[in-house]
Order: sequence, then C-alpha cells, then structure tokens
Amino acid sequence: MMKSRLIAGGTVLAALAAVTLAGPSAAETTSGPVTLTDRGAVRGVDQNGVRTFQGISYAAPPVGALRWKAPQRAAVWTGVRDATKPGSKCVQLDGSGSEDCLFLNVTAPTKPSRPRPVMVWVHGGAFTMGSGSDYDAAKLATRGDVVVVTINYRLGVFGFFGHPALQGEGDFGLQDQQAALRWVKHNAAFFGGDPGNVTLFGESAGGMSTCSQLTAPAAKGLFDKAIIESGSCRTRFPANGLYPTSGVYDPWQPTADVEAGGAEAATGLGCATDVLACLRGKSTAQLATADLMNSFSFVAYGTKTLPEKPSAALDAGRFARVPVIQGTNKDEMRLYVGGALAKKFEITPDIYTEFLLHGAFPDDVARVAAVYPGPDGDTAALVWAAALTDAGWTCQALKADQALAKHVPVYAYDFADRSAPNSTGLEENPAFPYGAHHGSELAYLFHLADLNPEQTKLSDQMVDYWTRFAHTSNPNHPGGVTWPRVTPHGAQAQELGQHAVRSINLSDAHNCGLWATVPYN
Repeated sequence: MMKSRLIAGGTVLAALAAVTLAGPSAAETTSGPVTLTDRGAVRGVDQNGVRTFQGISYAAPPVGALRWKAPQRAAVWTGVRDATKPGSKCVQLDGSGSEDCLFLNVTAPTKPSRPRPVMVWVHGGAFTMGSGSDYDAAKLATRGDVVVVTINYRLGVFGFFGHPALQGEGDFGLQDQQAALRWVKHNAAFFGGDPGNVTLFGESAGGMSTCSQLTAPAAKGLFDKAIIESGSCRTRFPANGLYPTSGVYDPWQPTADVEAGGAEAATGLGCATDVLACLRGKSTAQLATADLMNSFSFVAYGTKTLPEKPSAALDAGRFARVPVIQGTNKDEMRLYVGGALAKKFEITPDIYTEFLLHGAFPDDVARVAAVYPGPDGDTAALVWAAALTDAGWTCQALKADQALAKHVPVYAYDFADRSAPNSTGLEENPAFPYGAHHGSELAYLFHLADLNPEQTKLSDQMVDYWTRFAHTSNPNHPGGVTWPRVTPHGAQAQELGQHAVRSINLSDAHNCGLWATVPYN
C-alpha cells in the first residue's frame, strides 16, 4: 500500500477562524449578531471590531451512504443556530475528529461597508491534519477590510480514497473545497462579502489544493484570484528528500495507483464482495488508522474531479485565467531535516555525501556538490536542507510561475525572515536554527504567535500585499515596496525579510539554473 510522504503545514499550525455580516440581513440581539444563510439563520460573536461565525454547515455530513460521495447540500434548519464555536475537525491522522465535519468559519469587520472581497482559506496538514478553525483571521479581515472564510475538508482515507468500484469518482477533499466555494457564492452577501470577488488561498497541502483547483473543471468560475503558499503544482522531492530513506515524493498520483491501493486496503479490511457497501459499513475507527490515513494522502489525477496532472495542465496552459501570487520560504526544508535530527538521524559529512547526495542525485553528484559543497560537522544538515529547499520547493515553484505567467499576472515571493517564530513543534537546536522554515510565514498572516515589533512590521506589509491583491488583483499599493510581476522567462520575486522587503532574482538566490537540468525534475 502507498505510504505517505507527509508534506504540509499541519505539523505546526494553530489558531481560530470565523465570519462576518454587514447589511440589512444582520440583526443584533442581546446574545450576539444574527444573519441569514441559504440554509437558515446563525448567531455569531462581535468582539474587538471583528464579527465571527463559526461551525456553519456548508454540506451534509458525509457519513453512512454519503461516505466517499460528492458533498451534498446541507439540510435547511429552522430557528437560529449557534455559530459561536468551531464545528468538529475532520478525522485527523491521530484518529481524532469526526466524519461529520464539513463546516466553515467566517470573519469580517463589524463596521458597515460596501461589499468586501472574500478570501477563502484552505489549510495545510499533509492532507491528513488540520482544520479551518486553526486560523485566527482577525488581522486579515480588519487591516485588509476583507471577509475571510476558513474551511474544513475531508482528509486521508475519508477524503482521498480511491477504488475501481467508485468508477472514476475520487478526490472528495477537493470536491468539498468546491462545495465550500459554492456556499460562498450563495452566501457571501449575507456576511458583507462580494460573491463576485473571491480569492482562494492556501498553504502546503492547502496550496497544492489551490493549484489543483486552478486546473479542476468544476472549480472554474468559483474564484477570481489565487494565492499559493509553499505548494506549487510542481512540488516534488528526490529520493531521501522528504526524509531519510524515503523514495521520490510526488503529491499527485495516477488514479490507477490510488485505486490499486484502495483495492489492497479493501482486501485487508475483509471487503471482497459488494466492496463499497462493506467499506461504508466499517466504523470510523476501523478506517482512521495511521496506515490508511497516510496511504491516502495523495491527490489522484485522472479522476472526474481532476482529469489531468496539474503540472501538465499548467505547462499546456489549461488552467483558470485568474491572477496568482505564489511563493515559498527561504528555509522550507529545515522543518523536515530538523524532524529527522530530532529523531536522532545524524547527518554527518559522510552521510551527506554518500547516502543523501548519491541517493538523491546519482547522475549529478559532482554538479550538485559543486554548488552545495561537502560541509563540515554540524553544517551538513544545513547544506542538505538548502539543497532540498531549492530543488523541491523554490525552483519548482518558479517553473510553475513562468508557465502561469504566459497567460495571467503572477507575483512571486520568497519569505525570508529567519527570525520567524518556531512553529515546527520541535525543540530549539542551536546547531540547526529553523530559520524561515516551512509554514513559518503563517504567523504573519494569522494570529498564531506573538510577534516582536520588527516582525509585526513585516506582518503588516504582508497582510497589505495579500489583501490588496484580493481587492484589485495586484498586490501593489501606495506606500508599499513595488512588487514586480513574473515574466514567462524571468525570475523576479519579492523577498519578504524582517529587515527589508525588496525585489530579487529568485533563480540566482536559489540556484535554479542547476535544478532546471537535474534529471529528477
């Protein structure tokens, strides 16, 4: 059975999320603001200039006969539903959470306004962890004057299971995201949002989801802009890249491979005949094992939801014509290499050269070693992390930027604040600082950690860029450092650093000339 090569921002992320309303549909009561939705009324919370509604059902519970089926519309309810607390998380890698989890949260400024842009957030977490309620979107909403919607979607074996009996259906987690976007189209106006101005954005698995939706036929017209953080359509890692002894990792897998894994899983669960009915009869706990959750943490292509591999669709120009911001972090792989070190995997110079370098790039050892020379002592792990960041994250994203830029406006960034709060979940390691690691930019957009004054200044700049883009399709704004567009053959990017925001050549900064010619790419 396929084994997941965990990739996401879920190791590290946490916070809150909610909703907003403004206009004649809002009614204040002694216990909180009330607004309508197309399924019924909800009551939220006003606090510190922010109006939030949490745990709103955007689809029917995908349980029983609806397990591994397209999301269905939520039932209409009477009265006023409480929307002051998050709904259940979708089943997580550790078995916690619930299958009844298709909830979203809305956050908006309390002050009245003409309809605001809507930003829909897709969380990361390796397609096995995380939820929309982990993200406090108050700063985005108030400083940026936008409505922010954060969503749950089915994960692991519940969201990305495949089997021949499903007859091409699959990628149920992506289908959930589309259902949430349809909910936004139908309901944004109730919360003061403009359903004709929707930005889809996400990080890691959420970024990969956002990029997948750019190429998914059923998502066309559901969003007007996209922001992809650390999850381009080309994200891919060599052998030993995601962690020591791992094989080549690609988060998108052919449907045939996913279905073969599903057939093997069904046999292991004793479902030989009437397979889907048998599997739907299994309890949540029987399916929510680490093995099954990890095995189905890949997005299948060749399904009705995602007919084509997203990277191929980008190269062929078959994607939604919407403006894009896309970027990565300067030290992405320090999260993963740091995790290996924490598990006592020692990366010595010999291991770097003989095991990692030769294992990952067997045909190009000399060329790679010339750019990332054999290190001494503790620096071996830092050099390895740098090589993997450039090879698997940044230079792959640049290729995707250039393909997109042939058809739409694209703005690239390199998050480079090496003083960022440690969101790895790992203890500090003086010999291996985590720097601008995978997921570290999230604390600058959402309230996930306390920031010092210089970090707060960068956070303000990033929120301004992200929300200006939501308003106008261009992140540039009066008083901000000019952010150039990417050209089809260029490498312009905005470096987002603690001490400076400036334009850089992304290829030069991350050795992309080398990685453009390494065979695994």
